[in-house]
Amino acid sequence: MSSFKNNKIKILSPVLILFTLYFNSCIPHREIIYFQDHEDKKGYENPFGELETVTERYILQPNDALIIRVRTSNPQLYEFFNMTSSQNVAQATQWTYPIDDNYEIDFPFVGKINLKGCTRQEAKDKIIEALLPFLSDAQVTVRIANPSFVALGEFASRGRIAMGRDQVNIFEAVALAGDVRPFGKKRELTIIRPTMDGSETIVLDLTDRNLIDSDHFYIYPNDILYIRPMRARQWGIGESFSFGILTSVIAFYFTLNAILN
Repeated sequence: MSSFKNNKIKILSPVLILFTLYFNSCIPHREIIYFQDHEDKKGYENPFGELETVTERYILQPNDALIIRVRTSNPQLYEFFNMTSSQNVAQATQWTYPIDDNYEIDFPFVGKINLKGCTRQEAKDKIIEALLPFLSDAQVTVRIANPSFVALGEFASRGRIAMGRDQVNIFEAVALAGDVRPFGKKRELTIIRPTMDGSETIVLDLTDRNLIDSDHFYIYPNDILYIRPMRARQWGIGESFSFGILTSVIAFYFTLNAILN
């Protein structure tokens, strides 16, 4: 009789473990739905500040590469400042000017231009000022070549991801990374942002609709985005874990139980 009870316990134990894993792996809606209103929650305080400006918030960093276009009425100087890497117009790509560790670019005729602490607009103003001895009618445009961010953790697509422009909002970035996987913690998105004074770490709740148009609504080139996994993922449960597997195991258990009885 004791042996029979021990057999039942041995059979029951894995089933109880699977039950526990399954119900712990069920994800509440509050963890996965974007744009939730948290205002009615007890003790909630809006963690976000107001967005004062949208553009020109990104400060240029070392290793950024700039595409600089100079317009002037002098055709020879126009051609000189806007040289391309190919004679074929269809295949031509403009030269880029990398920012070195001293926040400087090496520009034709002018030499070194220091862009430390500059936004794109401020960099443009500095380049125009540096060109004044050579060009009195210079019009300059400055763009970042291939702006991108890095996605890590529970994103569908991980690695360095092209932004297409100098800034995108946080939900555009999530979409570019293929959205958050089912076991990613949307309530804890970590952004690591390089600054002149070192890296800044920001933690955001993607389910909070107050994030929209807040001071952290936009991400910038070179940001690192990290989504940590939920505990169920740490236990090895993945998207393939389904209720069908659980019911099959339970059916198998009852079949064995009926045979032993």
